[in-house]
Amino acid sequence: MLAYLFRTPLGRLRVVGFLEGVSFLVLLGIAMPLKYAFGEPAAVRLVGMAHGVLFVLYVLLVIQVSIERSWSWRKALLALVVSVVPLGTFWAEKKLFQE
Repeated sequence: MLAYLFRTPLGRLRVVGFLEGVSFLVLLGIAMPLKYAFGEPAAVRLVGMAHGVLFVLYVLLVIQVSIERSWSWRKALLALVVSVVPLGTFWAEKKLFQE
């Protein structure tokens, strides 16, 4: 199933969007509390780097898919905006990224 998703840019966007959403939640819900409540910044460095890479991939894939599928600028902008909202990429998966 996962290999099938990687065959198309939209499939890659869906996978990266999911991973980016999970990394954002881990960063906000686990890594940052560890740093600020318990003085353990290592998790923020590790998860933050992974999240940053996934975020950049997500943005690039949104641009690629929006050009390939001739999305309106509003739909493309919405796909970008929801990426900075917790749970936003999960909403985008259900509302924007369906074939």
